[in-house]
Amino acid sequence: MRSYGTLIFFCGKMGAGKSTLSAKIARERGAVLISEDEWLAAFFPGEIKDFNDYISYSYRLKPVLRSHVEQILMAGTTVVLDFPGNTKKQRTWFKDIYSQRGIPHELYHLAVDDEICLKQLKQRQKEQPERAQFDTEEVFRVVTGYFEPPEVSEGFNVKVVERELA
Repeated sequence: MRSYGTLIFFCGKMGAGKSTLSAKIARERGAVLISEDEWLAAFFPGEIKDFNDYISYSYRLKPVLRSHVEQILMAGTTVVLDFPGNTKKQRTWFKDIYSQRGIPHELYHLAVDDEICLKQLKQRQKEQPERAQFDTEEVFRVVTGYFEPPEVSEGFNVKVVERELA
């Protein structure tokens, strides 16, 4: 029997800590980490000015990565995708990667209060000033309006990570 790597991906509001957790899991599991933010910045530098640009460029990136990620998983290496799975439609892309071949997967749902997300966004604005224009409360409110937590009916292996305001 063939041994595949595990596909690990995330669902959580903007600022919930998806990138931080993805890097931690990749280190701990010796996995390949693929960050959407890094790939978008490399392929489309300075071109993402607003949320609609992000949607457009993200959509263009995903077909390129799909087969690449599947090949890595089939070679037995775990892949951590730091891409948001915040809507049913976004999560369908992840399912398309693993479902045909029965590749194991884990969906981490970061169930984090809005107040914590906003606090972390403000901190990220300081640490990554190049993102400050996008990491605002206004953008957070718009993006959060589309957020759909995973449902049992979607069939994912979900691990819930909760954080409360300290």
